[in-house]
Amino acid sequence: MGRKHGRNTVGDDGRHDGPVPHPRVDPGLLPPPLHTGTGPVLGETYVTATPTSLRWGRLPTPDTAPIATIRPGSTITFDTVSHEGLLGDQGADPIGFFGGWGIPADAVLDDVAALTGASLDRDLAHDGPHVVVGPVTVEGARPGDVLCVETIDLALRLGYGIVSNRHGRGVLAGEMPAATQGDDDPEVVSVLATVEQPGRGRIVGPSGHAVGFDLRPFLGLVGVTPAGEEVRSSTPPGPFGGNLDIRHLGVGSRLLLPVQVDGAGLYVGDPHYAQGDGEVALTAFEAPLRATLRVSLLTGPDARQLASLLRSPWGEVGGTTILVGLGDTLDGAMRACVRRAVDYVDHVTGIGRAEALAFLSAAVDFQVSQAVNLTVGVHCLIRDRDLRP
Repeated sequence: MGRKHGRNTVGDDGRHDGPVPHPRVDPGLLPPPLHTGTGPVLGETYVTATPTSLRWGRLPTPDTAPIATIRPGSTITFDTVSHEGLLGDQGADPIGFFGGWGIPADAVLDDVAALTGASLDRDLAHDGPHVVVGPVTVEGARPGDVLCVETIDLALRLGYGIVSNRHGRGVLAGEMPAATQGDDDPEVVSVLATVEQPGRGRIVGPSGHAVGFDLRPFLGLVGVTPAGEEVRSSTPPGPFGGNLDIRHLGVGSRLLLPVQVDGAGLYVGDPHYAQGDGEVALTAFEAPLRATLRVSLLTGPDARQLASLLRSPWGEVGGTTILVGLGDTLDGAMRACVRRAVDYVDHVTGIGRAEALAFLSAAVDFQVSQAVNLTVGVHCLIRDRDLRP
């Protein structure tokens, strides 16, 4: 009885006592869905999630045909969708899946209802779970340039979403969820989260007790097309960006991505309404966003030199620079992040590497981005004001 699509009770000894019925949602408390083509579309270019504009679980390759072409400095709006409710281990039937919580069919997005796991041709042995929209060609982008992706607006498209614990990849894999439930299928625990007042999320347990938390929407997956012919899974992030899952990259942030191929090949996905550092269950509060981005191209020697030095994406938000370390383990990701931070501080200030490391130890926070994406991530937050005497 491997697949379980609800919350499961766990005894003190870690034993799972079986599925507990979903707490039912009052649909009247949820905001109306933001269907394709309805509501404000702020970008000069508008891209929606259809079988011809997305790749399920795979990143684009250099020969992937673009779904749109934009000029540097222009804005683009993506209607993103979450994979939750579409995956085969959730029945690949979003109307039936969300109906288990009392959500009516007309509260399921039109573009979500039009997709099924079978129609999206996903290779379970290789592909990630994400609905990846793209690639978008940026005119004039060349390897060595830096693509600057500024998040202008993130509109919630639904009033509900899912936090999932599955695939044996959460931080407590083997405990929550159990590795197997009597067959070869890993247990799937899907917990509904809702938006029942502006800016706040809510999770209700079978007992009726609830917790609340602030929403901080962002796109977990933003990247440029990797160089080379390899067809990459969407799960591990890399020097091309991708599934970084850094919660600080919301509205007002800029993500800087070293361009790998001509045209850059921008893609997005994995929309989140909220995520804690670590993303410990496996997923964040996964739910669809309408994301408007300004996409610029940095071609000057300063940007190209920094991209060559870091060999990795970096971010900027609110007077803070975000540097990224990736690795097979958290130790490896931490070391990679510290090395990049030493390089960056020395590059910007000229203070020297030993002094840069001392500064990091005295003044800079290092945080776990996510510990669940095969390639795990650590990021640090350097206040720009601290780099001035």
